[in-house]
Amino acid sequence: MKGENAVTELDRIDRAMLVALQQDGRMPVAKLAERVGLSETPCARRLKRLESDGYIDGYRAILSRKALELGVVAFAQVRFSVHDRALSDRFEREIQGIERIVSCHNISGTADYLLQIVARDLDEYGVFMRDVLRTLPGVTAVESMLSLRELKRDSGLPVP
Repeated sequence: MKGENAVTELDRIDRAMLVALQQDGRMPVAKLAERVGLSETPCARRLKRLESDGYIDGYRAILSRKALELGVVAFAQVRFSVHDRALSDRFEREIQGIERIVSCHNISGTADYLLQIVARDLDEYGVFMRDVLRTLPGVTAVESMLSLRELKRDSGLPVP
């Protein structure tokens, strides 16, 4: 499946480049070229094409929760009692600006949304639940699940 703007099919070298960049997005073009068996210029051209075709959304640093003292990772299932498009739109707009919510998915099943939330400790998470999450538009029920231990962190997407 191609990205929204993707126009080219991926070959073996494109796939190898994407895998390598997911492991190290700051890899210099020279090192990337060596890893995939190209010279620098064709590698740089391919990289620009992968970016412009929408296969690469962007680059970012992976921060340490421990260093930032964010000891709690919680997953919250959020339910609405009224399923109104305008209410859902307001909820979705408001969560975009809440830094503690690191991901949000509109899901199927008994809940409407699944949020991943970080906090310094359980006290801070409790205050966040009471003062922020439960006051968001449309929210009528929240069920929290606390992560006891992270076994695998986002390691990138599989590249077919």
